[in-house]
Amino acid sequence: MLQDDADRDSIPISALNHYAYCPRRCALIHVEQTYTENVYTMRGRDLHERTDREGESGWEEGIRVERALPLCCKRLGLIGKADVVEFHGETPYPVEYKSGPNRQFDNDDLQLCAQAICLEEMLSQSVPHGAIFHHKSRRRREVVFTAALRTRVEEVVAAIRSMIVEKTLPPPVNDHRCEHCSLREACMPSVIGEQQRAVALVRNLFVVKDNP
Repeated sequence: MLQDDADRDSIPISALNHYAYCPRRCALIHVEQTYTENVYTMRGRDLHERTDREGESGWEEGIRVERALPLCCKRLGLIGKADVVEFHGETPYPVEYKSGPNRQFDNDDLQLCAQAICLEEMLSQSVPHGAIFHHKSRRRREVVFTAALRTRVEEVVAAIRSMIVEKTLPPPVNDHRCEHCSLREACMPSVIGEQQRAVALVRNLFVVKDNP
């Protein structure tokens, strides 16, 4: 199916999560079109598929629930899908499912806040809160969509759009984030990181410092 210009220029909400975790990972996926899976990404994909299969809408304990709800924000050029949106009265309450334990990750909060911004534009309703459901611990962690978090969403959207337009591939981080990354082989963080370190060492050998 052909996409119109607006769809081609739109940024997937999931890209914000990728960028906040590691800009190079985001570029490999959304600029280089490189993606591979490992046990962690497969767990996440299976969890989202099970969540979607539970039904598109219904009522649970007196709360209206919409599943796999398509999202968009024309102002920021975002598209995506919410795992679950609960309606507490008339107020939307997005819930993002994650396969890991109950831990706070800024990239997850950023992704959820972007969903809230989409819902606000689509439904003309304020969305002050949402939650991350951590499947491993079977617990929710509520996220407050502060002004600072909303500003961060806009900054990351602008950074991703610039990166895509300019086809920029940031350098690897080569730290603990690489350990469980599914793109580790494509990224080669240790190889490239050590090359950059070697270049820096050689360059510093020829820096003349004045005596104090």
